[in-house]
Amino acid sequence: MTSSASQPRPDEVARVTSEAAELLEVLWGRASTAPVSASQIRVLFILEHSDGINLRMLADALGSTPPSTSRLCDRLEAVGFVERHASTASRRELCLRLSRRGRSFLVDVRARRERALRSVLEQMPAGKRTVLLEGLEAFCAAAAAQIHEGDATDARSA
Repeated sequence: MTSSASQPRPDEVARVTSEAAELLEVLWGRASTAPVSASQIRVLFILEHSDGINLRMLADALGSTPPSTSRLCDRLEAVGFVERHASTASRRELCLRLSRRGRSFLVDVRARRERALRSVLEQMPAGKRTVLLEGLEAFCAAAAAQIHEGDATDARSA
């Protein structure tokens, strides 16, 4: 870092955080997510937290189009990770749910990713791990607050 360690600038932290995220992607790629792609993993994570959403809501969450999202779901349904059910609110609408097999797959993916992370973290000094943990907890809290604030703003403007 170019500034003092006690007061790093947000742009410096953003650069290092971005680099860390890229390295995480490499580590997680090594902890294979076969038989699904990274895009399909995102679908599974979204469905885990938004069980029963419709295709349009899922497409919005992905920043994608309904046809592309539908194809992702077709493949996930074919491997038994996603189920489509008729909506109780509208006969024309389908609800998407993570299947038991999909939930089990996510548990396995997380375990493999955590093992990959653990092998890196074990190489760090304990004090640095403590600082990292505290920083990540603060980051998660700030990011969650910003995301929830954005959700509230979106709801007010709708």
